[in-house]
Amino acid sequence: MQIPISKAKRLLAMAALGLAALLWASTIGAGAQQAVMAADGKDQPFAIEYYYKAKWGHAEEFLTLFKKNHYPVLKKEIELGRMLKVSMTVPRYHTTEDGRWDYRVTIVFKNAMIANDNFDSSALIKQLYPDQETYKKEEQRRFEILEAHWDLPIKDLDLDAR
Repeated sequence: MQIPISKAKRLLAMAALGLAALLWASTIGAGAQQAVMAADGKDQPFAIEYYYKAKWGHAEEFLTLFKKNHYPVLKKEIELGRMLKVSMTVPRYHTTEDGRWDYRVTIVFKNAMIANDNFDSSALIKQLYPDQETYKKEEQRRFEILEAHWDLPIKDLDLDAR
């Protein structure tokens, strides 16, 4: 049985909406957990991994735009003491399409509270990029060529602890 194109599009849209709702709900849960960790008074570094999956053939363009327009903002936040480290990794080999990602950016924040404080970077962006029209156009393009993006707070696990 063949599904009509309009019905297939509607089903795909409903599936995408469901996935978005699930991701939003999990983000809220993670945010609450992070807030509890920050409230514990632990002034420990807090790491988050940011995964980017570009549309086929656009990974290099994404990287160029990331390095031009986003990485300098992150470096400024390191200078401000909000972040301790920013690094990027790429997979050495390929995976299945459903598990594929092109870039993983790991940001180590000073602590969980800073990682979740909704810092407004607009002043830094205006300082770094006086030509806001070009900046906004390039940032829009960077996200247009993304197929997927997700954030994952991580923690170290002591394998020797009992």
